[in-house]
Amino acid sequence: MAKINNGNQILSETRWVAALVIPFLLVAFIILFIFPRETEKLFAWKIQPSMSAMMLGAAYAGGIYFFMGVLRSQQWHKIKVGFLPVTAFASLLGIATILHWDRFNHGHISFIAWAGLYFTAPFIVLAVWLRNRNQDTEKLDTQDSVIPRQVRLIMGAIGLVTLGISLFLFLQPAIVIDIWPWTLTPLTARVMGAMFALPGLVGLGIASDSRWSAANLILQSQSFSILLILVASARSWPDFDWANPGSWMFVGGLAAMLIGIIFIAVSMHTRANDQKH
Repeated sequence: MAKINNGNQILSETRWVAALVIPFLLVAFIILFIFPRETEKLFAWKIQPSMSAMMLGAAYAGGIYFFMGVLRSQQWHKIKVGFLPVTAFASLLGIATILHWDRFNHGHISFIAWAGLYFTAPFIVLAVWLRNRNQDTEKLDTQDSVIPRQVRLIMGAIGLVTLGISLFLFLQPAIVIDIWPWTLTPLTARVMGAMFALPGLVGLGIASDSRWSAANLILQSQSFSILLILVASARSWPDFDWANPGSWMFVGGLAAMLIGIIFIAVSMHTRANDQKH
């Protein structure tokens, strides 16, 4: 195992939380993304249409990718950006569960797992972040590179807009239902709000830290989620109202974000390689 520099360690409780969360996310991903039409029988509540179920499944896939990275990483700063977005996501889902309690299958084991996860995860993940945050030395990693200020400002601005969309979805679901590209209920609108909080806070987190090594893992996990959402959009093509410009904005916006992240990643890796020579 590589030697860890003092002051940038990942505490054992951080790894334990990652290891405990991954199985829940994996089961939920399989149900929601592979069997999106079977949620009434398999999940905590009946999700319609399939696009809503698969988009939540894609978010869980990104979470699996991130927490697997937590288990593999040796330095806290490489994973730190993901914890506050996960805290916000879990908190909003916990609140949505309380607000729409009657919509859930209370006797189903999936609901017990859902409620257990989202009534505890916000506190546990936040506590882990608080415990581990002082480990960051704020120094560049070996073979690291600095994200240009303009890029961070753009990512921060996109994150701020995305966070605004998240809050609008969560606080005004009745308005969003009328303009969304596919059919939503008040519950699924708020679930969408929780999902948009993730990339919103990721963008703000990256804007506040210039190290590429701090952004790399969380952007990889976000890219994986976006790719799966685009796959879900193709699988759920009939769910969209293609006469609604929002449908094209949704798919086109996600495709543009994915291309942008890939471009940034290639540029930063090229810059890091140039610095070695």
